[in-house]
Amino acid sequence: MLKPGTELRNRYRIVQVIGRGGMGNVYLAEDLRLPGRRCAVKEVRYSATLPSEWKQELREQFHREATVLARLDHPNLPKVSDYFSETDADYLVMDYVPGKDLLTLMFEAGSRGEMLSEEEILGWADQLLDALEYLHTQNPPIVHRDIKPSNIKVTPTGLVKLVDFGLVKEMVIGEATITVIQGKGTLPYTPLEQYGSEPGQTDPRSDIYAFGATLYHLFTGKPPLTARERFLHPERFVPPRKYNPTLRPEVEQAILWAMRLHPDARPQNVAELRRALFGTSVSPRLAAYRPRRPWWRAYLPELGLALAAAAGMVTAVLLSLR
Repeated sequence: MLKPGTELRNRYRIVQVIGRGGMGNVYLAEDLRLPGRRCAVKEVRYSATLPSEWKQELREQFHREATVLARLDHPNLPKVSDYFSETDADYLVMDYVPGKDLLTLMFEAGSRGEMLSEEEILGWADQLLDALEYLHTQNPPIVHRDIKPSNIKVTPTGLVKLVDFGLVKEMVIGEATITVIQGKGTLPYTPLEQYGSEPGQTDPRSDIYAFGATLYHLFTGKPPLTARERFLHPERFVPPRKYNPTLRPEVEQAILWAMRLHPDARPQNVAELRRALFGTSVSPRLAAYRPRRPWWRAYLPELGLALAAAAGMVTAVLLSLR
């Protein structure tokens, strides 16, 4: 673990550890080149016992993924600004996102004997769907592969950020699924197809499953059964309204649709899922800012016909008087 005060590349001064994992840590750091800027530095450290060819392959993978992340630009994703290697570790530098993750907010509500409100959760879901749609419509599409409450932060201004890209992969025809350093997702949110490592196993529908499982957890306060448990013991799965009777049936149906075990049975894209949740394929936030036509514009065609008919009647009367 890097100690506070350690400098990387003569630019990033470590302040403290803000996250830990099996293969490295995430640090809060100061950017010495841009005074006042704080950033998150994600570390991937390699074991000294790892065969050199494996280490080289993992480092090449890291650089490929860092390159993918560096080109992304979306308000609900942290911006990657730098990446580099030092001895037995690789580092990814991105925006530091202040605020609390959704898992923390859920636990805090539970400690007060409360549940997160439906309006609040759906507001976060709307923003998260924007980020997923952006990722999935890249060319080629990008799949996050580890969506879960602890990887989603809410800033003090209410902006949602999907913060951890430990399992991101670029979908390329013929490319084998990347066995990423940190693992293959978190079990309660991982779809069946992500358990394997054959080519073409995961695609954007895998993120849709994880999104549905995340909503299940947020609305019920309980993590869902793993996909494997559901496959082996389907009778053990508890629909979310059993835990939260106030949940609207249409929202429950959207969650259950997203969590179908077979990818073909799920929404095939974000637009379909958004329509199931909100009744529209357009973000409710964006729709609210669309300029609305004055009410009388809707009646213009009928008004035109009425005026034409009136004009015809007047003409007929005048001709009859001649």
